[in-house]
Amino acid sequence: MRNPSFAKVLIRLYFRRTTHERKMPSMRRSIVLLICSLLGVAPAATLAQEGHPLTGTWSGDWGSGPSKRTHITMVMAWDGKTVTGTINPGPDAVAVQNISLDVTTWTIRFEADGKGSAETPVHISAEGRIEDIASAHRTIIGTWRQGTAKADFKLTRD
Repeated sequence: MRNPSFAKVLIRLYFRRTTHERKMPSMRRSIVLLICSLLGVAPAATLAQEGHPLTGTWSGDWGSGPSKRTHITMVMAWDGKTVTGTINPGPDAVAVQNISLDVTTWTIRFEADGKGSAETPVHISAEGRIEDIASAHRTIIGTWRQGTAKADFKLTRD
């Protein structure tokens, strides 16, 4: 025996009537219509609240090869005027001084000043392109420069 789908059950409940119900709308039918309406509106409301394409927590890595990768967590936020960011939030956090986004090509550039291996200052700059812009888990792929090192990087929004 097959299990009827949720939609089929709702349709059966809607159209199941007694003689008395044909004359006057039933409470059951009203409840079924309300449930169907809410189920149709909920997904649209969540999609409409996506926000700025850079806002959120991004994680990934940078490096010159599969064995030489450095993990990155980056948090970006849009305040209505500018995008702000932090690389590796926590005790060793690096504030991002400049983030720019070219929406015609979906190219992002950012710069920050962090600390190197011996607590020496090191300049970080990166340029990448946002891929799969319509996805909630979009990615940024590009080139990462940290001090004299230059390598590829990939970040995915969590």
